[in-house]
Amino acid sequence: MDLIKEYLPFFIPLILAELILAISALVHVLRHPNYRFGSKAMWIPVVLFVQIIGPIVYFVFGRGEE
Repeated sequence: MDLIKEYLPFFIPLILAELILAISALVHVLRHPNYRFGSKAMWIPVVLFVQIIGPIVYFVFGRGEE
């Protein structure tokens, strides 16, 4: 339990950053119909279940032209 308390100041900003990134990527996936690679059905699980890497991969490779 002491180990968790020791690392809590590091984990809270990391968790908040991951949540903000995942929510913004999910909103973008749901609102935009064009993707460079894949489809909406593919990107939703990637963004939600691949933690911090999924939203980054979506913004780099999946986001289509506006």
